This record gives sequence, C-alpha cells and structure tokens, in this order.
Amino acid sequence: MAGPSVELSPVIAASTHWLSRAYPAGTPDTIAHTLAELQARQAVTVAAWLRYPTEMDAALVAIAGPGGSAVLDWRVGSEPEDEDAEEEGWRTWVDEVVVSWAACLLADPLLARRGVDAVAAAVPYDDGRPRPQPRRAGGLPTEFRRLLTPDARDREAAVLLRHPDLLEPVAELHRDTLLYLLDAEPAGLASGSAGIAPQEADVEGTEKDFGFA
Repeated sequence: MAGPSVELSPVIAASTHWLSRAYPAGTPDTIAHTLAELQARQAVTVAAWLRYPTEMDAALVAIAGPGGSAVLDWRVGSEPEDEDAEEEGWRTWVDEVVVSWAACLLADPLLARRGVDAVAAAVPYDDGRPRPQPRRAGGLPTEFRRLLTPDARDREAAVLLRHPDLLEPVAELHRDTLLYLLDAEPAGLASGSAGIAPQEADVEGTEKDFGFA
C-alpha cells in the first residue's frame, strides 16, 4: 500500500481543493471551512490510497498525471471560464476516480468504515516512513475520525459535502469500481436489522450518522 507516499501529495491536495470548492462549508466562517476541508481531505486520502495501492502506482501517477477535473467540472457545472489560465493549473492534478470515491465515502458511513479498514489492514502501523505528525493511539481509524465519526460541528460544517443527493452526480461516476474493490454492496441493498427493511435500515443509519434525520 502506497499509504503516506509524498508522490500522492499533489493529487490529494488538488482533489481536496476541488471537493471543497464544489461543496463549500454550510456557514461562511473560517472554522466551518476548515472542518469541511478536513473531512474532504480525509475522504480523499483514503480514496487515493485505495486508488494507488503501491509505491510504483504513486510514482507513476506523479509522472503521468491523474487526468484532471474536466468531467467533474462538467458534472457539477463548475467549469472555469479559462481552463488554461495560470491560476487554474491545480485542476490538472485532480483525480476523477479519487474524487468520485471520496464522494462515495462521504455519503455512506458504512462504506467509509470499510474503506478505512481496508487501508488500515494494508498500511503498517509503524513502517518507518516519515509523517507530518506521529501516529495517534488507535491507528488509522483515529486519524480518520472526522470522516468516520463526525461530531455535531463537523456535520454542520459539511452539510453540503455529506449530502448523498448532492454528491450523487460525482459519486456515481466510479462507485461500482469502489464497491467491487471493497467487496461491498450499494447502500440500501445490504442486510438490514430485524424488523426493518434493508433499504430503510441503511437510510435511517446514514441520516442519523450525518445529521439528515
């Protein structure tokens, strides 16, 4: 697993920036913006590690480039007026698949947990690689807390970023590949709890976790 390879840094940064611009914070204050961006970054990081699982994959995308944001821009109606302008250069580092997978993780808490578990199983807890800060007790699930267990402030800040209906045009682009990779089922098709239809159980759980109930 490529994990925290520095080769993925431009892809993660640009893809996070795209998501944060497409689905801005629920309120205009700086704290809300920061909280929403942190959640976007955690989802993008998990998606990037799943998308580029080896050091070689990470090195190759750094050389060839991830493809850019053109399809994503068209999907959400955010095409730049001049895509060749110098200030729009960051868009070339956006990875369409990574953003789509991140959208899936943000919209579905069960899938997010599955994604984090997948990278946690593949990334050693202490592999000797340099990191921006030491690992916290509890490993990767703790590092991705805002993605997995957003609190009330997180949910309020990311009301757009977490909304399944708003994310759907982006999430549906590459959802099938992510579900196959994680051996998961689409939300609403997994077995439900006793007395609740499977689809009803998943919808109720998602709304409760992300504050849409």
